Amino acid sequence: MNRRRLLAAGAGGAVALGLPGISFAASRPQLTHGVQSGDVSDRGAVVWTRADRASQMRVDIATRPDFKRARTITGPALTEATDFTGKLRLQGLAPGTTYHYRITALADHCSAPLKGSFTTASDAPADIRFQWSGDLAGQGWGINPDLGGYRIFDTMAASEPDFFLCSGDFIYADNPIAAEVVQPDGTVWRNVTTEGKSKVAETLPEFRAQFQYNLIDDNLRDYLAKVPMVNQWDDHEVVNNWYPGEILDLPQYTEKNVDVLAARARQAFAEYTPGAVGLPGSDRIYRKIAYGPLMDLFVLDMRTFKDANGPNNAPEGGRLLGDEQRAWLKAELSASTATWKIIAADLPIGLIIGDGTNIYEGIAQRDNGAPLGREFDIADVLAHCRRDGVRNLVFLTADVHYTAAHHYSPDRAAFQDFDPFWEFVSGPLNAGSFGPGRLDATFGPQVVFQKPPPAANTNPAVGYQFFGEVHIDAETEVCEVTLKDLDGNDLFTQAIEPAA
Repeated sequence: MNRRRLLAAGAGGAVALGLPGISFAASRPQLTHGVQSGDVSDRGAVVWTRADRASQMRVDIATRPDFKRARTITGPALTEATDFTGKLRLQGLAPGTTYHYRITALADHCSAPLKGSFTTASDAPADIRFQWSGDLAGQGWGINPDLGGYRIFDTMAASEPDFFLCSGDFIYADNPIAAEVVQPDGTVWRNVTTEGKSKVAETLPEFRAQFQYNLIDDNLRDYLAKVPMVNQWDDHEVVNNWYPGEILDLPQYTEKNVDVLAARARQAFAEYTPGAVGLPGSDRIYRKIAYGPLMDLFVLDMRTFKDANGPNNAPEGGRLLGDEQRAWLKAELSASTATWKIIAADLPIGLIIGDGTNIYEGIAQRDNGAPLGREFDIADVLAHCRRDGVRNLVFLTADVHYTAAHHYSPDRAAFQDFDPFWEFVSGPLNAGSFGPGRLDATFGPQVVFQKPPPAANTNPAVGYQFFGEVHIDAETEVCEVTLKDLDGNDLFTQAIEPAA
């Protein structure tokens, strides 16, 4: 099969013009929120855009920035059913190759094109550099024009990473954005505002508006046009500290059933993020992205299957990953031949995250003893890895709004059936900063580095906004993790030698 046919095979669901039920306006359509790529592997990727009306997505793809010898692929119809968003799965790409793509929306007229690029993973050992963080527009700190908007993305772009892992809270559906926030010292923080960010999200259009708000920012749109993204969700994609079956007792919500809110949030997440989630055959948020012989990325979902927040101390265990996801993770880790197994966890393992008196929303509680509640899932996975000889695990997370490096060892732990590993915490991208948190000793964590803010909910103008960067060296296979601040300064670096 030639390359043209391979690329076209990724268009599954592409529809020709003249679809029944779609009327095309005579004026020129526009792409409203930029272009993005996501879930890039060695031979595949997904590209995304949104139009202002019903139209057809069209993608030109080439290995040259001038688009000479470009291939044109008809993408999906952009319709009201998906809020005029669309994404196209590209398959049959060449490993280790930079691709340039150009997206237009076609109705009676064609939109102006928007361009982006991505590089596929190599199928031979090659350097890998990627970034991760989370927490965007939280606590009412939105796009501040006085600061240049979400300028952390301009800083991050300078490293030219292979991709960006968003560890969750890419939106704050439960945090309205006001035009001004008066701070304790009397200074005023100004926000760009939209009607869609004026209240908590309850309806599907309101959840969609959360993503639209962030994509107003030039820094973010420019970054995502050049850097592919891998998205997972956490709590603020729905509501703070949510769990399935929860009934809210919050006056700002008229819809109290969190399952209803989560279903709407999940649809908006699938529509507005550039990964495979939501495409045919890709309904799950948890997934593995193979990134060549040096790394497999395991993206977890610690929300969909989670049990109710409470003491989290059931001796028979609690729910965190769910049986199916936990079995999938163990099987995929055992099957992986990549040197490094990077686990994207939307909740940190050892940090105690409360949700009221003797109520915990995270994995750990305060007892420091043998695994209880949700800790059982982590213990089961870690013990499996030790028994099956799965080495070189690194956990990446966000959630807690400061940056830290934690080393876990059975020598310090109440539960000892595992091999030592590292967990790195980053964030926020643009939100209030908090911390530090306390650690539970069940898995023997030790704080090797942390940088919390001077006070709770420190605003982004003060700093204390963070991202992390992972570099895997092709020759030595050393995994080097660096924690960075808003200006790109290196705060802490840990080089991890691969186990034999």
